[in-house]
Amino acid sequence: MLKLARPGERRLAYGFWRYQEHEIETAIAMLELARASGVDHIDTADVYGAPHGFGGAERLLGAVRARAPSLFEGAVLATKGGVELGAPYNSSRAYIQAACDASLSRLGVERIDLYYIHRHDLLIGPAELADTLDGLVAAGKIAAVGVSNFTATQVEALVQHMKAPLAAHQIEFSPACVDAIFDGRLDLAMRRSQAIAAWSPLAGGRIGDNGAAEFSDVTAKLDEIAARRECSRAAIALAFLQQHPSGVTPIVGTKTAQRFRDCLRANSCVLTRREWYDILEARLGARMP
Repeated sequence: MLKLARPGERRLAYGFWRYQEHEIETAIAMLELARASGVDHIDTADVYGAPHGFGGAERLLGAVRARAPSLFEGAVLATKGGVELGAPYNSSRAYIQAACDASLSRLGVERIDLYYIHRHDLLIGPAELADTLDGLVAAGKIAAVGVSNFTATQVEALVQHMKAPLAAHQIEFSPACVDAIFDGRLDLAMRRSQAIAAWSPLAGGRIGDNGAAEFSDVTAKLDEIAARRECSRAAIALAFLQQHPSGVTPIVGTKTAQRFRDCLRANSCVLTRREWYDILEARLGARMP
């Protein structure tokens, strides 16, 4: 089980996008809070910690595992490969096989629970990539396959060639970035029963509690609803994602305990139909037709 939301479920994941390799005490404290709060999906990537520490977040998690292995019991650990600094993307068989081996070593595990191809490589065809990923599954190096930042048609092309199921798609999705609602990615996930994980669910902090002016219409609507619900803007923003029928798991990456607790309120916040559409229409700048 991926420990990502299925349609009708409410889940959050905890991500290590913002972490540097030396932050072991913070990582342990936040993982303790996350696991105690029922969060059991941990997300990272080999490129996190770059450019000065490629692999830094994975090495950090490996060090945390060595010190506090109980924090990983019953949890799913996901990582990504396929970004080559200076390339920018490389999904060739040799590169992905080497990247997966390096991630296994840094994380200190024998098998990765969920392995994503981080970005679509325009120079690799879907048949070759599918064969590479199926090979990693057959070798026991990864348990489940995912992609990140693919288009709907790129996902469809890949799954036509794969033996293993394509279990998850990680996308940018927030009240400030709603493209996935309309471009077919969420529709395809529902059609193929693929899990959806949302990165930057608060638009990289730009619609967090200290949001940017560029999204003032959205944040004003989030604040209006949050005031009625007596919770944070972040909780309403995350609930907006969770309420989509595809079953979206927002990946929260805050390193502040109180902000994480604020985000957890999303799991129990059910928006009305009018509230959900109010947020969407605030982002679109127009009423639905």
